[in-house]
Amino acid sequence: MNFEYFAPTTLEEAQSLLRQPGKKIRMIAGGTDLFLKLKDRLIETDWLVDITRIQRLHCIREDENQGLRIGATTSIRALEKSTLIQKKYPPIFQAARLLGSIAIRNVGTIGGNLCNAAPSAEMAPVLIGLSARAKILTLQEEKILPLEDFFIGPGQTVLAERDLLTEIQVPPMPQTSEGVYLKHADRGSIDLAVVGVAAILTLEKGICRNVKIVLGAVAPKPMRAKKAEEILLGKPIEDTQIEKASKIAAEESKPISDLRASAAYRREIVEVLTRKAIREAIAALSKRQTKKAIEISRSGKVWNKR
Repeated sequence: MNFEYFAPTTLEEAQSLLRQPGKKIRMIAGGTDLFLKLKDRLIETDWLVDITRIQRLHCIREDENQGLRIGATTSIRALEKSTLIQKKYPPIFQAARLLGSIAIRNVGTIGGNLCNAAPSAEMAPVLIGLSARAKILTLQEEKILPLEDFFIGPGQTVLAERDLLTEIQVPPMPQTSEGVYLKHADRGSIDLAVVGVAAILTLEKGICRNVKIVLGAVAPKPMRAKKAEEILLGKPIEDTQIEKASKIAAEESKPISDLRASAAYRREIVEVLTRKAIREAIAALSKRQTKKAIEISRSGKVWNKR
């Protein structure tokens, strides 16, 4: 296959290329999936536009009011190593850590992972669970939409050929919230997920005030187990609710049988991982609240001594 390669250093340069008529254009942001498709002639292109040199798209920053901002060309490894992500957005750290090998995480980007739209992609369930939004630059405008609406089907997103995903926006996680991402794969974390589950919970005085359970690799696109969420929402979370929600999540999933696993096996794994993710999220939140209470108590003792 013959194509021309471009590496713009600004969004303006990239858009100038994208405005050229009569060319089939593919954008690259890491290329761990794209190059394989080009090599196997599954896709074709006239121009390959590499956006990884656009510094504006490579960032991890936080605004106290607006939350986390991740540039589309930020590497998965950068997410994994970020102290900010580890401390304030642990589900993103967990998903990044489980994505392939270190070599893949060094090259692969969050934008590439999402735009590839594989049902098994690690980053999608967590980000949907955290109510993330996608910032998209078209030739006419800039728009923002919920990441939950970004995916259409396997390998398909709402992006038109000349649209560009520039940023992922994640609202702040409340102090009363915690999340967990778990993945089951045949050969450990380096392999594609057979099933992925993200559980994000908000608990206040023992009552579940908000919950999202998002499943990966068991439907044409990442999906929320909304009926399972309803079992937990507005109630104290007890073992009976966890068990029921896990079973319902498995029933809601829409897996297929393929070379890696049967549909029935995937449903079993959904139930197991959903149960485990909910329990781990509750345990992590309880541990954090206990630690905070101890710190407040110690602070008071020091003040009294003074």
